[in-house]
Amino acid sequence: MGGPPLASLPERLAACLQASEPVAKAACVHELYGDWRAGRVGRAADAARTPIDRPGQPAKPELVPPHKVPRRRADTLGGRAALIHALAHIEFNAINLALDAAHRFAGMPDAFYADWLRVADEEAFHFELLNQHLATFGHDYGDFKAHTGLWDMALKTAHDPLVRMALVPRVLEARGLDATPLIVDKLKAANDTRMVEILGIIERDEIGHVAIGSRWYAWLCEARGLDPETTFRQLLVDYDAPPLKPPFNLAARRQAGFSEPELAWLESVSQAERRR
Repeated sequence: MGGPPLASLPERLAACLQASEPVAKAACVHELYGDWRAGRVGRAADAARTPIDRPGQPAKPELVPPHKVPRRRADTLGGRAALIHALAHIEFNAINLALDAAHRFAGMPDAFYADWLRVADEEAFHFELLNQHLATFGHDYGDFKAHTGLWDMALKTAHDPLVRMALVPRVLEARGLDATPLIVDKLKAANDTRMVEILGIIERDEIGHVAIGSRWYAWLCEARGLDPETTFRQLLVDYDAPPLKPPFNLAARRQAGFSEPELAWLESVSQAERRR
C-alpha cells in the first residue's frame, strides 16, 4: 500500500474495488477506513466517478452458477471446509458490495459514505477471520468452486440507491441472518467452537449492516414520498429478488430495522409455507 494516499474518496474506493487479491483488498479497505476516520480523505460526495461493474477478482475460486455449487455438509471435515469457504466467498463479495455502494452513488450525505466504509471494513475483517479458520483445515480461499449470484444483484440495482438498499442489505444480508442459527446448530454438533465464535461476531456486525440498509432505505423513501413497506414488497417482485424462505430470524431482523408490520408479513409467509 505504498505511495501517497489518493486524494478523493471515489479514487480511494476505486483502488480497493479494483484490487484483485483478497489480502490486498482487505488491506486497502482497512487503510481507507482508517484514513477516512482520521480526516485524510476528501469527502467529494459529488465528485465525478466511473462505475466499476467488474471489481477485481482473484484467479480462483472458479465461479459457477449457484445451482452448480455442491451442497456443503458440516458433519465431515471436507464438508465443513467447503461451508467455511462458501461463507468466506460471501464476505469477499460483501466487501465489494459495500465499496460499490459508497463508490457508485454520488450526492448522498457524508453519513452514507461513513456507514458503507465501516461496513466494508467489517466485511474485510469477517473474510480474514474465515480464511484464517479455513487454513486450519489445510485450505485457502479459492480451493472450492463458488457462485456468481451475489455480485449479480449489485448490477441489477446499480441505477438507484433506494433499490440497492432494499435488495442487498434488506434481502441478501437479511437472508444471512436467517441462516445463521441453523448453521450454528450444525457447527455445535460438529464441536467447531471457533467457528461458532466467528459466526457470533459476524451475526452481530451483520445486524448492524442490515440496519444501515434499513435506515438509508427509509431515508430515501421519505425523500421520494414513498411508503417503505409497500415499496419494498413491490421491489421484491419487480426485480425478481431471491425468494423469502422461512424460518426467519425475527429477533435479528427486528434489531436490523424491520418494522413490526414487516415482521408480521414475514410471519404470514412462514405460516403459508407450513400449510403447504
